[in-house]
Amino acid sequence: MAARAAGAFRRTPIERSDQRVAWDRTDQAFFAAGACHILAWACQECYPDRSIDIVAVRLTGERQVFHTYAAWNGWAFDHSGWNREPQLLAVNADFEGQPLQRLKVTIGLAEFCRKYHHRMPNQYWHDPRPRAHDYIGRYIPPWA
Repeated sequence: MAARAAGAFRRTPIERSDQRVAWDRTDQAFFAAGACHILAWACQECYPDRSIDIVAVRLTGERQVFHTYAAWNGWAFDHSGWNREPQLLAVNADFEGQPLQRLKVTIGLAEFCRKYHHRMPNQYWHDPRPRAHDYIGRYIPPWA
């Protein structure tokens, strides 16, 4: 699947305020906006033999990150599956209409969620980690 901008799946006000409504979105929409960080960490867990990084992006000059993905050897995994990382960044920058800043995440999930105001797994309608692992299993990694 070709890379698609995470912003194309932004949550509506009701999806932001009601976790059940957010949970009921398609897997791609759920992991594009609202649970991308959960998907990134799950990807890292699924491939412990690979040096998979967690990467967050934000608009240049902004503090808040708006998308998170897993990265390995020039490839990125997010709601669009595996794509070349430059392509993923370009699609998101084009959608947002401005340059992005790429941040390698060097903190754990809990600290990331505190720092960037993201939900921990226990703050969703159901635990999103099994859903994330299932979603990751639908895509063939680039090293396979």
